[in-house]
Amino acid sequence: MKRTLVALLLLTAGAQAADIPSPYKPGEHEFATPPAGKPWGSSAGLERGPHGEIWAIDRCGANSCDGSDKNPIVLLDTKTGKAIRAIGAGLFVFPHGLHVDRQGNVWVTDGAISKDGKTGLQVVKLSPQGKVLQRLGTAGQRGDDATHFQSPSDVITAPNGDIFVTDGHAPINPFIPDGLDMRVMKFDRSGKFIKQWGKAGSKEGEFNNPHALALDGKGRLYVADRVNNRIQIFTQDGKFITEWKQFGRPSGFYITGDRLYAIDADSTEALHPGGWRKGVWIGSISKALPDAFVPDDQAGEGVVVAPDGTMFGAVNVAPRGITRYQKK
Repeated sequence: MKRTLVALLLLTAGAQAADIPSPYKPGEHEFATPPAGKPWGSSAGLERGPHGEIWAIDRCGANSCDGSDKNPIVLLDTKTGKAIRAIGAGLFVFPHGLHVDRQGNVWVTDGAISKDGKTGLQVVKLSPQGKVLQRLGTAGQRGDDATHFQSPSDVITAPNGDIFVTDGHAPINPFIPDGLDMRVMKFDRSGKFIKQWGKAGSKEGEFNNPHALALDGKGRLYVADRVNNRIQIFTQDGKFITEWKQFGRPSGFYITGDRLYAIDADSTEALHPGGWRKGVWIGSISKALPDAFVPDDQAGEGVVVAPDGTMFGAVNVAPRGITRYQKK
């Protein structure tokens, strides 16, 4: 019955997007201001910390931090859009995925290699003050084994400290290798590799640009399998549970309680004739159904909701920066 309901929704949800209510006003683009002043650079990452704090990525006023002395990881004042603090100068080439753990530490994936080949392609854990606490991967070296990444896109930690990383975002610099890995990698809290799963493809447990991660209240791992236009859900040991295609073409997630927020930055008429639109799909996890849609032709790749219900999006193309969606 559930599969039938989901299939029916897939046939109708895109066309009915305009009829699904939006609980938010139209987005206020370019809302936030980085420490050095605007412009805000490309951004794909937004995350809420354990005290309701919101961190965001600013690719150093551009689309890369290679050679920049700017701090790309910004703690936002969600009322004014101004920076409270910024950290991470000189540590990243292409900061992409962002996660804040239960202790308030900030994790960032770096998806590219520096021009000098010495930095990039790592996952870095920072204290809220910017001290480097842990690194995964080998700086400046691309690979497909347990100690290298091809192009890490996102990271998340489980309550027991286990670390999950999606690897397989299209490399930015310097080359696109043949047979790019598409995988989820699992490490223990110390960074010891445990296992990985996935490969390039569109079958169950296969990926095409695994772009973002989330954990729900039951501990299930959500993967934004973006180019395959779906969410795949797994146990933390990599066992496939189900796939959802009713939340658009997901680039990023936010989960709170039974609510899933999935932001779609890429859907077009060419990709989904008569179907999906750009914006944020919001719905029930237990019902596996969207019940709200926030249309935005300039939707970004990251999404988060502040304690007061205000929603924010991270935009990597014009208008670059942070979008604020206020409740109606």
